[in-house]
Amino acid sequence: MKTQDLTKTTHPVIRFLINNAVPILFIVLVAFAIPLSGFSGEYLFREMVTRVSRNSFLVLSLLIPVIAGMGMNFGIVLGAMAGEIGLIFITDWEIVGMPGLLLAMIISTPIAALLGYFAGKILNKAKGREMATGLMLGFFMNGVYQLVVLYSMGKIIPIGNNNILLPRGFGIRNAINLEGVRQVLDNLLSFDIFGIGIPIANFIAIGLLCLFIVWFRRTKLGQDMRTVGQSMEVARASGIDVEKTRLISIVISTILACYGQIIFLQNIGTMNTYNSHEQVGTFAIAALLIGGASVARATIPNVFVGVILFHMVFVVSPRAGKELIGQAQLGEHFRVFVSYGIIAISLALYAWRKQMEKQNLRRQAQAINREALKIQQGSTIGGKES
Repeated sequence: MKTQDLTKTTHPVIRFLINNAVPILFIVLVAFAIPLSGFSGEYLFREMVTRVSRNSFLVLSLLIPVIAGMGMNFGIVLGAMAGEIGLIFITDWEIVGMPGLLLAMIISTPIAALLGYFAGKILNKAKGREMATGLMLGFFMNGVYQLVVLYSMGKIIPIGNNNILLPRGFGIRNAINLEGVRQVLDNLLSFDIFGIGIPIANFIAIGLLCLFIVWFRRTKLGQDMRTVGQSMEVARASGIDVEKTRLISIVISTILACYGQIIFLQNIGTMNTYNSHEQVGTFAIAALLIGGASVARATIPNVFVGVILFHMVFVVSPRAGKELIGQAQLGEHFRVFVSYGIIAISLALYAWRKQMEKQNLRRQAQAINREALKIQQGSTIGGKES
């Protein structure tokens, strides 16, 4: 009996369902939850505009490591920490408005580059296990970050603003008011559509990053990353420095994540000093995977589809849970379940596809060997008869 390989099926409907199983699942979920939530279309549109404008930059920062074959970069948490350090300094110096936001980016860029270099070196030692290593690296660096912010700032690193220091005289408070830079990028260029504010400057920044990614893929370095992502052995044979190329991809991703976290926090207007960065990697990766991306392939459309679906579920699930069973808390727990569950499902689907592809290649190799053996036997018999 001939076994059909579902990953290679020629039937377009089956192939489409397999390749887009996760986004289809969430489209169905959102279509079911929106009527239950009772939210108006205007409210949902306003929420999606806000969430897409403040979250897309962070999710886009994941794409370049995928090109280099390093999977989902949980290490963007390190870039988020660097962005928060920049915001702490400009709050201490009381530099407000766009100059403060730009200065925070300038301060955090070398920190993010250094952390990205460190992460890239570690991940080069863990080829094939980059995602698990990146996750553990985020936990480790979170401890270092808290050591610096909780004990060094105010004692070793000068902090003159007592409003952000703990009463003991050193260490940063749990929450920092970012009133000086609150929504300065959102309000830099904006206009209303039916009373809904559209932050044009945010979307311009996101659009420029999309153009950069498209351009970067066509450069020599981008092509090298693609070659490394397809096969490190082939890349080495072609004269590409595999370790350096992978390292550069992580550095770029970490710097972009740093900017993304600053954009995110200026929209919120408040920074939770010790927790704001903890779920950055998990939520960004979950959004990208919901958009139809995989560990080996991710595109710009995956980012926007994923951000919309992921945050639509976030918005409607508490109210839908309350209407369905009378407990809004169900929706809150569902958010956490979605974030971690979708990563697990996507990784399981990716592993299944890889396994099926290996089995298909094995069957093809066996079929070729059988045909070669038949030809060899036929030629041997023919020679004896002659």
